[in-house]
Amino acid sequence: MARPLDSTEEAQLLETIDRWLERDVRPIVREYDHADRYPVQLVEQMKELGLFGATIGQEYGGLGLPVATYAEIVIRISSVWMSITGIFNSHLMLALAIERFGTADQKARWLPKLATGEMRGGIALTEPGGGTDLQAIRTRARREGDTYVIDGTKTWITNAVEGSCFALLVKTDPAAAPAHRGMSLFIAPKMAGMHTGKPLEKLGYQSIDTAELAFVDYRIPANHLIGEVAGQGFYQATGGLELGRINVAARGVGIAEGALQLATQYAQTRTTFGKPICEHQAIQLKLADMVTRARAARLLTLDAARAFDQGGRCDMEAGMAKYYASEAALENSIEAMRIHGAYGYSKEYDIERLYRDAPLTCIGEGTNEMQRIVISRQWIKRNPRT
Repeated sequence: MARPLDSTEEAQLLETIDRWLERDVRPIVREYDHADRYPVQLVEQMKELGLFGATIGQEYGGLGLPVATYAEIVIRISSVWMSITGIFNSHLMLALAIERFGTADQKARWLPKLATGEMRGGIALTEPGGGTDLQAIRTRARREGDTYVIDGTKTWITNAVEGSCFALLVKTDPAAAPAHRGMSLFIAPKMAGMHTGKPLEKLGYQSIDTAELAFVDYRIPANHLIGEVAGQGFYQATGGLELGRINVAARGVGIAEGALQLATQYAQTRTTFGKPICEHQAIQLKLADMVTRARAARLLTLDAARAFDQGGRCDMEAGMAKYYASEAALENSIEAMRIHGAYGYSKEYDIERLYRDAPLTCIGEGTNEMQRIVISRQWIKRNPRT
């Protein structure tokens, strides 16, 4: 898990990420995004940077970074190209479930391969009939001796095509009441019985594979059940969503800051009526709102990350960060497009990509409407009537 990281080591790590972004990522973003091309060479570079083991403990070969440092990495990458953060974030949610809840044998078997990126994966929760309502899933697992047989379908699964292993949420006891007591989480590698659909076409979030996974008579050893205790899957999966929501919040901050930077640069160079448009009050008001939103989103996200690092429950903090930062990303991308005028609508400028990518952050890892419910319920729970 997380280790102490001094400011010098953190600064050196972030400088390495910044150099990589400017040298290898920024020059190819527009080409790859428009072609929806999978960035094979960037994935290999991310392996070398240790990103696939960013939050995995050092004892398993990972970097063991605090989530606050991890969030800063995601912010910086997302300000340049949000899509590629999904390649390692979903992967790290799988690793987190194993590291938090797995047996010693499961940790020793799976985490070293995940830490190096030798094995890459994701988390398979969502189904065609529902997303946020996890207790309504229909994928079933029945036990036959030392094997579970799984049938069902998952959709909107990041890394479904390129990944090789998934945290798979199923019902092992469909009759359980409440339903979450009959849910279990499995380590599900690709093998006979798991079928990958073609990548889904999306508005944004290009160059990363998102597809369906179908399970037909998928037979998996019983020792792939995380923790080897049935009925714990709902809590194991939602515990991982805290990290996922902090990641989405960090993506939102990156988009919000990236849009602000592009808008600022354009407003300083574009002239009307004899002066840069940043000297016009109408543009100044937009920039003021944008910088305030971006700053507030950053502070909420780092606050949630620090709460996660402290080891306690942080679903309210993660929900607040995800909710606010994603809305900031959406609003800043729209305002940046307006500042760019007609050029903001052109594919020759990067702002149109941020505009297409931002809406995903309002939906992924639980809609913002659901985040507001989580925030409210947790707030009431933490402040009982006296």
